[in-house]
Amino acid sequence: MANILKELSGAKKNVPLKNYTTYKIGGPAKYFFIAKTKENLIEALKTAKNLKLPVFILGGGSNLLISDKGFLGLVIKINFHSVEFREKDVLIGAGFNLNKLNYLFAEKSLSGLEWAAGLPGTLGGAIYGNAQAFGTKISDAVESVEAINLKTLELKNFTKKQCQFSLKNSVFKKTKNWVIVSAVLEFKSGDGREIKNKIKEFITYRKTNHPMNFPSAGSVFVNPEDKKEIIRAGFLIEKCGLSGKKIGKAQISEKHANFIINLGGAKAKDVLSLINLAKKKVKKTFGIELETEVQFIGF
Repeated sequence: MANILKELSGAKKNVPLKNYTTYKIGGPAKYFFIAKTKENLIEALKTAKNLKLPVFILGGGSNLLISDKGFLGLVIKINFHSVEFREKDVLIGAGFNLNKLNYLFAEKSLSGLEWAAGLPGTLGGAIYGNAQAFGTKISDAVESVEAINLKTLELKNFTKKQCQFSLKNSVFKKTKNWVIVSAVLEFKSGDGREIKNKIKEFITYRKTNHPMNFPSAGSVFVNPEDKKEIIRAGFLIEKCGLSGKKIGKAQISEKHANFIINLGGAKAKDVLSLINLAKKKVKKTFGIELETEVQFIGF
């Protein structure tokens, strides 16, 4: 398998994944490759397929917990940053940072992404998990998505309906067979000043209510629904008396109990222990099964 370093130009060995996640947690990738173009990606996927290497696709590294052992395969980081503004929509590479995209929209007086202010992930990751905040979802803006099949390497354009968006989910997350390459987003023209004020408002809210000063993966659990009423997972965890609970260097945030933060040097096993504790306590106290929003890699 070491031949991958010869067959795939630019591939590296034993790269620490903690440097590529918002949690700052994670062991090494056996092989690591940064794909800057669609052609790079296809080449990497072909090489991995020929060598029968497992593959993990990495975006911005948020909503992700990587094992302390790392990943025994090829990690491909998507770095597609192209943006093409067209008459009625915009074509964007999957690796574009969501927060930067939000500001780019604002500079052009385009509305629709204000809710994403301060989010560290990429467009591809947002579509994969149908990211949402403040009552707005990324799927509200999606017109179509281009993706590559991991097994057949075929390119396919998905309509919004074919993306099968639901609460924090999509066909890409359900099947895990596709790598998002790009997406076409619709936009609405607005007042640039109002859009920027809205961005400031959302960032202020996050700074006030979220533990922004510590590494985290964002919200750990999906907010459960009961008879079409959404219950905040953080509220349930807090009511179980778990706010501030520490295991090792990981802690359930006192500021927002749906965040588990890295106090410095936390291990993946510490975070996982807190996740399991929160699930157990909430199930016992409220009879509600919490669903994790975070992806688990290498466990």
